[in-house]
Amino acid sequence: MSERQIGRVVSVDNFRVFIRLDDELTSIHKSGLNDIYEVARINSYLIIPIGSDRIVALITRVKMQEETEFDKDKQSISLPSSSRYVTATMLGTIEGGEVKEQFILGVYNFPVLDNPVWYVTADDLDKIFDYKGNGEIDYSKDFYLPIGKSPAFPDYDVKICPDQLFAKHAAILGNTGSGKSCTLASILHSLFSYRFKENDGNYLENAHFIIFDINGEYKNALIADGEIFKRINAFHIDNEGLKVPYWFMNWDDFDYLFEPGTATQAPILKRAVGLARNSNQAESQKCLSPFLMKGIRTLIDTSPEDLKKRTGENKYGNWVWKENNDILNLADAIISLNEGRINVLGYKIKEIGEKGNFTETGKQSTTLREINKLYSEYIKDYGQNQITNDKNIDLPTWFNYQELITKFIDAAIEEQEGSSSRISEYLSTLRLRLESFLNDQRIAVPLLLSTEEEFSGSLAKFLSFVLGDFYRLFREEDKDIFSSYYVGYSDESFNKKIVSQISILDMSLLAYDVLESLTGLIGRLIIEFVSHFAPEDRGKYPVVLVLEEAQNYIPERSRKDHESITKKVFERIAREGRKYGVSLIVSSQRPAELSKTVLSQCNSFIVHRLQNPDDLKYVKGLVSSANSDILDQLPILPQQHAIVMGDCVRTPVQVRINSVDPIPNSDNPRFIEKWLEKQRDFPDYVEICDKWESGER
Repeated sequence: MSERQIGRVVSVDNFRVFIRLDDELTSIHKSGLNDIYEVARINSYLIIPIGSDRIVALITRVKMQEETEFDKDKQSISLPSSSRYVTATMLGTIEGGEVKEQFILGVYNFPVLDNPVWYVTADDLDKIFDYKGNGEIDYSKDFYLPIGKSPAFPDYDVKICPDQLFAKHAAILGNTGSGKSCTLASILHSLFSYRFKENDGNYLENAHFIIFDINGEYKNALIADGEIFKRINAFHIDNEGLKVPYWFMNWDDFDYLFEPGTATQAPILKRAVGLARNSNQAESQKCLSPFLMKGIRTLIDTSPEDLKKRTGENKYGNWVWKENNDILNLADAIISLNEGRINVLGYKIKEIGEKGNFTETGKQSTTLREINKLYSEYIKDYGQNQITNDKNIDLPTWFNYQELITKFIDAAIEEQEGSSSRISEYLSTLRLRLESFLNDQRIAVPLLLSTEEEFSGSLAKFLSFVLGDFYRLFREEDKDIFSSYYVGYSDESFNKKIVSQISILDMSLLAYDVLESLTGLIGRLIIEFVSHFAPEDRGKYPVVLVLEEAQNYIPERSRKDHESITKKVFERIAREGRKYGVSLIVSSQRPAELSKTVLSQCNSFIVHRLQNPDDLKYVKGLVSSANSDILDQLPILPQQHAIVMGDCVRTPVQVRINSVDPIPNSDNPRFIEKWLEKQRDFPDYVEICDKWESGER
C-alpha cells in the first residue's frame, strides 16, 4: 500500500502523533487509484496502519519547518530545506476482522517510530461515519440519526445514537447566538422525521420531552403547520397555564421560597405545615388529626373547676372556653368525620358543651370519664397508625394556605414552651412574608395560593398535563375543575386521545422570585412520580427534561444564603435519573457557572463557539485530554457549527448542524432596520404600564 503513504511517524505522545510528510508530496493533494485525495488539512483524517488494524487520527495542527543538514564529512553545509509536519490526535481504530471491519473509539495498539501514514479513503470514511446503507439498525447502540454534515467531508452525514444521547444526560454549550436552541430544535426535527422500521407507523408515537423554555423560543420552532408538527403534537404551556399548586411543595420548597429564620421561624413554620397537612389528611382518612387530638387531651386533662373558670378567645390548639362554644366547635369537627367510634366520642363532647356537666360530686362527670375511656381505646387501637408530622410534611396533599398563616402557625406556637407572645413576635416578619406572597400576583397565581378548595385528583392531573398525557386521563366533567390548565385545549385531541410528545413550559414571563421554585418543583415531581413505579416498570416511561439557560436555576453557587432548591433536585436527577428513565439535556452559555455535579454526569456534549477563558478551561476539564485538542477550535467556530463528542457520537467530530425551519424565536433584534423606518412603531405605553401596575403580564 505504498501508493497511499503520505508520511511517517516521528514522535508518539500518548494520544498525539507527530508526522513528517514525505518530501515528494509537494501539494495538499495526492493522486490515488480511484480519486485525488486531500492531505494535511485541519479536521481531516489520517490512517496509521498497524498489522490488520488501522488507527484513525484527526489532524489538529500543520506546520512547515526549515532544516539544515551537514554533510557526513562535516566540511560543507547544504542550503536549508523545508519539511512539513502534522500533529494529529488518535481517535479510534478500524479493526480488521474475518467477517467485516468496524470502527471503534479508542486506541489499544500504538504506532512505532517510522510507522507509515496513509491518506483516508472513502472506504475508511464509511467506517468512521458509520455508513451502513440499508442494513439492520440496533437502536440502542448504532449511530443512525443524522444531525448535520462534516465540514471536512460534506458528502457525509454526522450521525448520533439517540439512545446514548438521551439516556445518559447531555449538555449543549455555547455563547449566546452560537446556535444552541437551533441545534436542539434541529435534533428534535430529525428525531421525529426519522422512519423507524420496527414501528407500524414508522415514526415516534409515545415520546415525552419537557422543555423548560426560559426565553420563550421553542413554540415558534415546534408548533406550526406541516406533517412533522402533527406527529410531534407539541403542547405550549404559557404563563397562564403554568400553575403548580402550592400543596405539591415539600418542606425544602417552603424553606427556600419563604426563607424563614433558622432559629425560631423555621421550626414553627415546619410544624405549622405539618399540622395543616396532617389535619386535612386525617379528615380525608376519617381519623383524628393531631389538632383535634390536642383539643380532646386538653378537655380531659383540665380539672372540672378550671373548665368552669376559663374564659377568653380560642387560641388554636390550646382550648380556651368561652360560653362553651369551643367545646361545641371541637365536637362538631369530630362528628363531621362521620366514623364509628369517633362519632360517639364527638357526641359525648357535644353533651359536655351543651349541658356544661363538668363535675359530679366534686369529681369529673360520668360524661368526661366516658370521653376519657373512648379516647384511650381509640389511641390504643389506632395510635400506631396515626398520621404524624414527620411522615406527612412532604406529601403532596392539600391544605388551606390562608389557615396556615393564622390557625396553624398559632397552633404551632402554642405547642412551644415559654412565652407565646415572645415567639409570636419572632414570627411576625414571617407572617408578613407569607401574606405578601398571597397578595403578590406574580407568585400567588402560578402557585394557586388563593385556592380555598382542592380539585379532585390534582396531582395525577397535573403530572399528566405536564407530561403530555392529559387527554388520556381527563374526562369531560374535569374540564371546568381543571380549566386553569386548559390553555390551548383541543376537542379533536381530547376525542382522539392524542399524546403530546413535547411539552414546552414557557417560563419567559415568570417572576424571577418564583422561577427557581417552580422549576425545581416540577423536576422533583417528575422524578418522584417515576420512582413510585413498581420495580418491574422502571425505565418503561422515558422522559427527557431540557433545561434551557440552565445557569439561571442550577448554579454552582447559590444566590441565596442556602443551597438552590433546583440545584438539589437536578443534581439528584443527574445522579439517579437514569435508572428511572429520566434524563437531562442541559443548555447553557456559561458552563463555568453551572453545577459541577450535573455537568460531570453528562456523557455527551454538543459545544458551540465559546470565548470566555473560564468557560473554555472548564469545558476542557470535563472531557478527555484527547478531546481537549479538538476543543482548541471553539473560539473560532462559526454559527451553526459545533463539536460533538461523547457516547452519542461514533467519534469526536466537528459538525455543521442541519438547518431547521421554522427556527426558534431567538434571532437578534434588527437595530438598523428598525431605526431606518420612517413610521416609527411606538409601544403602547399606557396599556403596557397599566398591566404592569395591575400585576398582569
